Amino acid sequence: MNSTSPLLDVTDLTKHFPVMAGFPFKRKIGAVQAVDGLNLQISEGESLGLVGESGCGKSTTGRLITRLLEPTGGTISYRGQDITHAGRQKLAPIRSEIQMIFQDPYASLNPRQTVGKIISAPMEINGIKPHGGFERRVRELLETVGLNPEHYNRFPHEFSGGQRQRIGVARALASEPKLIVADEPVSALDVSIQAQVVNLLQQLQQELGIAFLFIAHDLAIVRHFSQRVAVMYLGRIVEIADREDLYAGPRHPYTRALLSAVPEATADDAPSRERIRLTGDVPSPVNPPSGCRFRTRCWKATDRCASETPQLVQVRDGTGGHLTACHYPEEPSLTPSIPQARTASDAPRPDKNPKAEG
Repeated sequence: MNSTSPLLDVTDLTKHFPVMAGFPFKRKIGAVQAVDGLNLQISEGESLGLVGESGCGKSTTGRLITRLLEPTGGTISYRGQDITHAGRQKLAPIRSEIQMIFQDPYASLNPRQTVGKIISAPMEINGIKPHGGFERRVRELLETVGLNPEHYNRFPHEFSGGQRQRIGVARALASEPKLIVADEPVSALDVSIQAQVVNLLQQLQQELGIAFLFIAHDLAIVRHFSQRVAVMYLGRIVEIADREDLYAGPRHPYTRALLSAVPEATADDAPSRERIRLTGDVPSPVNPPSGCRFRTRCWKATDRCASETPQLVQVRDGTGGHLTACHYPEEPSLTPSIPQARTASDAPRPDKNPKAEG
């Protein structure tokens, strides 16, 4: 992290969705604790990867940060300004600076609008008047993301999935954002197309200095794209560190289990990496375990893990910025070796759930 104030500062962010039951008068009987006490920071121009199993709250976190969802608790600070519960008028000047790339390129584009209308809409809504007019700027953006500017008047159904996601990227760039939340932007695409989109985002991030929150479940792609990585489990961040520190020496047992599930290509006579198969299922977010939420699947759990919630703090003898929420963090010397960074072009797609097969 830079010593200056972060671009985005999230503190104790919480989102609980009520569970209603009864007829005809419904009443609240519980709450889905999708995000519960999340803390993270993103500096200007930085790319932070957010990884975890399906259902852990990654996408909800992205929608909270972009204020598409109203937080239940905690604070979201952008450029030092609290936007947690800001109204439409207060958010208006900030909306253009925080944009989102959605997971499904087929559902995120209006099928009744042309590409030109889709990409120019953010500029019109935010009162941005580009030099040379909207059409000229849209054509420039289409060229920036690798599409033909002549496609200005085409409709979304005329494009492939990868091309549609590029249109989504162009739409996000239209308002000249400072922060982009990319919610699993390649998970719905063919593997052969994933590399192209990831490399495009990385190129734009480097050239334009845009900060990214890159949400994904593919650990190899996250390592290729992100400078820092945060690991999320059942609504909470359990570990966050620089990319190389986390992949070379994971300190949280869950992170270690996740990384052990990443496929690696090794010679026949080379020693294989230890494969950790977690037992049990992910607990329900309606009734999560007390203390450490990972304890029901952790091989190091004790009574302390059930009674005391571990805080996200720097581990003993750890490098600066390597934070772990565990009472008994792994020792670096005992962690398995992790494959070197792959390029996105040959990034595999591991199973979202690292528990035992079958």
